[in-house]
Amino acid sequence: MRKKRHFLDILIFSVTLVLAAVFFFPIFFNLISAFKSNGEILRDAIAFPQGLYLESFKYLVTETDYPLAILNSAILTFLSIIFMILVIPMAAYAIERTNKKWTNGVFIYFLFGLMIPFQVYMIPLIKELKMIYLYGRLAGPIVIYISGSVGFGVLLYTSFLKGVPREIEESAEIDGCSKTGIFWKIVFPLLGPCTATMVVLQGLGIWNDFLMPMLVLPSGEPKTMIVEIFYYVGEFTSRWDMIFAGTTMSIVPVLAVFLALQKYFVKGVATGAIKG
Repeated sequence: MRKKRHFLDILIFSVTLVLAAVFFFPIFFNLISAFKSNGEILRDAIAFPQGLYLESFKYLVTETDYPLAILNSAILTFLSIIFMILVIPMAAYAIERTNKKWTNGVFIYFLFGLMIPFQVYMIPLIKELKMIYLYGRLAGPIVIYISGSVGFGVLLYTSFLKGVPREIEESAEIDGCSKTGIFWKIVFPLLGPCTATMVVLQGLGIWNDFLMPMLVLPSGEPKTMIVEIFYYVGEFTSRWDMIFAGTTMSIVPVLAVFLALQKYFVKGVATGAIKG
């Protein structure tokens, strides 16, 4: 029995190792290609670079609109996440603590939003943005990202709030603390792992999004970094050195944020899964 268990552990570890290698290879391929010229990449795509070729990075920073595209991506991501954190936890708190028929109805309504693919309401959404004069502005994608994250965010926060004792809130209320103060001073700090999970998942989605900025932001002007990288992919020729250099630059901020929030992210996912 012990030998069988030992063999099963080795098998699971081996499969996990193979899957990790498969998922890591595109990142590895991107990193080694970022420091190669376009000619080197076309000659032998999987070979190591002969030297640190940095002209692609220099050209992107000094001769293109890529720095402004990175700034646009940062603005979209930062503002969207800030407003998500300000709005969604309060909505989830009201739903979880009120626990009435109409709040349960609102919760189900939010969950329905998770079941509708974006492509179904994409065209009406673009027309609506034009009607309210948000088409072609950074505020347009921000509003869409916030509203699109409500369903997932409310589900995540309500699952986590079930583990927060009500006695803490009752004690604060006896001491004269207002409902707003109870939430922001007592409850919200306890939602740190959940908030970290929200920041990582939604932030990655916004930072790497291609379709929404491509549709909403005007053509002929700097967009987000993913869209700017796409312009180097041509029908007959492609500047692979620019593409890999741009994607490498886009990975660095994401990796830094994930490493900073990794502990809270894993804790938030595990706790939410157990309580949900």
